[in-house]
Amino acid sequence: MKRAGRNMLVAVAGFGLATVVFGYSESFWLSLGMLVLTGAFDNVSVVIRHTLVQTLTPDEMRGRVSAVNGIFIGSSNQIGTLESGLTAAWLGTVPSVVLGGVGTIIVVLFAAIAWPELRKFGRLHPIRAFLALVARNPCGIARV
Repeated sequence: MKRAGRNMLVAVAGFGLATVVFGYSESFWLSLGMLVLTGAFDNVSVVIRHTLVQTLTPDEMRGRVSAVNGIFIGSSNQIGTLESGLTAAWLGTVPSVVLGGVGTIIVVLFAAIAWPELRKFGRLHPIRAFLALVARNPCGIARV
């Protein structure tokens, strides 16, 4: 993987797009295909994100950062379930699913614009080059 940052953004945007198509789909097979794609896109983004957390975190902080990351991931699933249920109750099931997909795409666009270092991030292996790139930008993602 030569462009990990771009690939992660594309995978998350693909997840959002597949979610939108799933929301509008009235075909069992199209819905099933979109669910397969959401799983595949999510898998790619999770692998890249977890690799970044493991490789960018200093050794002495890795356990704590991984623990906090795990809490955020676990709680975000539960909060997302609550949000989706409330949205479905207010607007209906299809609008809830579609808005979730559109929201995902909007977040990807925001992240790509707000943190260009993320878009430019290359291979997962030579992490020193990425750290040098972020160090030159005081608004980089490593400072968030």
